[in-house]
This record gives sequence, structure tokens and C-alpha cells, in this order.
Amino acid sequence: MDSAAIDRFEASRGRLASLAYRLLGSAADAEDAVQDAFLRWQAADRERIEVPEAWLTKVVTHLCLDRLRSAQARHERAVGDWLPEPLLEGDPMLGPADTFEQRESVSLAVLLLMERLSPVERAVYVLREAFSYPHAEIAQILDITESASQQHVHRARRRVTAERRRGDEVDPASARRVVEEFLAAAMSGRTERLVELLTDDATMVSDGAGLARRLLRYTTRERVASFVRAGFKPTPAKRRLAGGSPAIHIALVNGSPAVLAVVDDRVVGAVAFDVGDGKVASLCGIAAADRLGRLNEAWRQHEPDAPVISAW
Repeated sequence: MDSAAIDRFEASRGRLASLAYRLLGSAADAEDAVQDAFLRWQAADRERIEVPEAWLTKVVTHLCLDRLRSAQARHERAVGDWLPEPLLEGDPMLGPADTFEQRESVSLAVLLLMERLSPVERAVYVLREAFSYPHAEIAQILDITESASQQHVHRARRRVTAERRRGDEVDPASARRVVEEFLAAAMSGRTERLVELLTDDATMVSDGAGLARRLLRYTTRERVASFVRAGFKPTPAKRRLAGGSPAIHIALVNGSPAVLAVVDDRVVGAVAFDVGDGKVASLCGIAAADRLGRLNEAWRQHEPDAPVISAW
């Protein structure tokens, strides 16, 4: 393959990776999909491809749909083994973030909600909300009618909006203040204050420090507060599991504030917060090493703020 063809693909790689990540929720799977697309680009009769960007978008989208429909993916998602892979602020795979819809589409809270959509609904939602494709182009990408595209995005928006149940976008500084207060309450053992800082319908999902066989889910604010209080209480056993006494940082992950536990420049756990109207609406706790690989790569190249707790 000539250098011009390689350059053409590389010019689209970042956008394709961002699309694949939103569809799959996994950076590793997104990279695999983009690499598979490159192999197809190599083998294609490129002289017959009128609009390479459109062709590549269609190929990557269908590769992602194949993965979402695979038996393994259906099994993992059906039994509750799946969580999105968190990405540190500044990661190019997060893609476009100019509009509220683009930022929402890559938040961990929305990536989890998109699991309730069919693969086609998810693809239409991402193409429309995150990349502003017109319905005519979405129809061509997915081999559906334009009216079907409109129906899919309407259903997807309705389902995501109904589950979100939150107001306007919160600025990062305000969201961070809520998380700092929440962390202070958790560390001091003030369970009643934790409850006050949670919305009435607050939820939490966690991989149980990477040890649970199934994801742990909590659906009342009292249960969420109780789990958080127990989880943030330092013990010798937790420090042994972490490999030391972690420093606690607050950073942006997928556009939202997150509490990161860091030992020797290695993130060993992350709790991402979805904040709305001055309260915490949902939390996502991730500690499994295979879900933190890319975040750790970014963290090692990152200049973090001073920890809010130097030794937990």
C-alpha cells in the first residue's frame, strides 16, 4: 500500500477510534476494530471508493456492531460482567467534546445506559449525538432507511434521558466541589451526610475492587452511602490489596470528576461520579487491572494535581 493511502487512513484514525470507543466502551476493543478496518482498507479497491472517510466510518461501525452482537459480548453484558473502560481527561480517544451532547455521549454514566439499547440504536445514537451525522448519512452507514434512523434515535434519546433524570450540564468546578464534600464525608464516616449528598434515586455499580465475580449494584441512596462508607474506610487488608498506602487524587475521567487511588504512580482504583443539581446521581467503581490499563498509561504521562489525601 502506498504512503498516500496510509496517510489517508491515519488522518481518520483518531475519529474512528473515538467512534469505536463510544460504541464498544472499551479502548482495547476500539483499537482492535480500527486495526481491522486498516486491514480492510489495505485490501480494498481504493480507486472505487469515492469518499474514503464515509467508507471507513461504515466499516468501523459494522465491525463494532459485529462485536456487540457476538456471543461472548452478549453473554458478558447479559450477566452483568461488563463495565466501560475509563479514560483520563485529554485522552484523544474521548474524541469531540465541543457540545453538551458530545460530552454526555462519552460519560461513563451514559456508556452504561447505552447498554440498554440495541446495537443499532446505540450506533444511531452515537453517530447522531456525538458526531452530528445527518439521518441520510446514518441510513447509508447502517443500511437502514432514513425514517428508521429517526425512529431509532428518538427511542434511544427517550430511554437515555428517562434514566438520566438530571438537569442542565454542571460545570467541572462545581462538580468537583460536590465530590470533595462527598469524599470528606466518606472519610469521616458521616453516613448521614453521604445520604444527603445523594439524589433520591442514586445508584452505584462496582466491580468489587476487581474481586467480585459479578458486578455489585446498589439502587437506594442508603445502600449506596453504606457501601461507600465501608469502601473508603482504610484497613491493613485494603492496603495490602492495593500494594501500599494510596494517595487519593481527584481528576476528570470521561469528562466527569473521579476519585483515583494511586500507589507508586499506578492507579489501583477509580470511582467516577455523575453529578447533577448539586448532588451525586450515580457512581461507578472500577479497580480491575484490565479495565485500568489505558488510564494508567495516560496517568504516567500526566502531571497530576496535588493529592487531596497524601496517604490513605
